[in-house]
Parts: sequence; structure tokens; C-alpha cells
Amino acid sequence: MSEQVHQEARLPQNAKEGILFMLIVSFLSVNTIAPVIVGLERGFSLQVYVEMLQILPIMWIIVMLVVMFIARPLVGKVMPLFTAEEDGFNAKILLTIVLNVTVISLIMTCIGMWVGTGHISLDPMQQFLHIWPRNFGIAFWIEILFAQPIARFAMKQIHTMQERKTVSA
Repeated sequence: MSEQVHQEARLPQNAKEGILFMLIVSFLSVNTIAPVIVGLERGFSLQVYVEMLQILPIMWIIVMLVVMFIARPLVGKVMPLFTAEEDGFNAKILLTIVLNVTVISLIMTCIGMWVGTGHISLDPMQQFLHIWPRNFGIAFWIEILFAQPIARFAMKQIHTMQERKTVSA
């Protein structure tokens, strides 16, 4: 198997796989990033976690909408400015993660607080310079060490199974 085929096997190759990839990453991200951020804000307790679980479905939908309609198009336009065809897979993935996490965390720092508190206020903007770097750091490390590798592994497994079916047929 060539290096190029190996690299592409870790990423979605069609729209259906793209949706699956996004669902995996967003599900893992929302279910880890939100509890850590809320725990740091309100304390780590079972009561806080149970209360937070009530808003997770709403947050998951919001995150997917932000990814589809804001982050993905914006990052897609910016990536060619910073990358070249000969850049390596890992470099492109790292830059994609940094750009996506930046866009999503900028937006979700405000929206997350609004959804979590149940009302729209200026609090997220007033505390933004204190809150956003922490949120970015949490989201970045969860994405790079947990959510993205699991989603890429799932894609590789899907493509390996597809390749086996093709070879055996």
C-alpha cells in the first residue's frame, strides 16, 4: 500500500463518511470538552455533571451547525493560504485542527455560556479574554489527542474493510 493511499484512508472519502467523521468527532468533543469546562466553572460533582447532561444534546446540535456552516467553510478558504501540495499529512491535519478549534472555540465560548445559563447576556464578552484561552486549550488537546485520532481510526477501519471486500470479490 502506498503512502498516499495510507494517508487518505484516515480521512472521509465521500459525503456519507464525512458525516460519520463529523458525528464521531463532535460527539466525542462535546461529551468531553463540555464536562471539563463546566467542571472548571462550577466544580466537579455528580450534580453538576447531571445538570450539564441536560444541555449536551442542544450543545451537540449547535456544535455541528457551527462546524458545517461556519468553521468548515472558513477553514476551507484559509487552508490554501497556509499549505502547499507537498506539505505532509500530519502538518495539514494539525493546521486544520488548530484552525477549526480556533473558530469553534471563539463562537462556542459565548454560545456555550448562553446555553448553559439559559439566557443571553454580555457576560461571555466581558470575560472573554479570561475564558477563551482556557476553552481553546481544553478543546485543542481533546481534539488532537482523543476525538480526531478516534475518528481517523474509524475511517481507516472502514476503508480497510472496504478494501478487503473488494479484494475478496
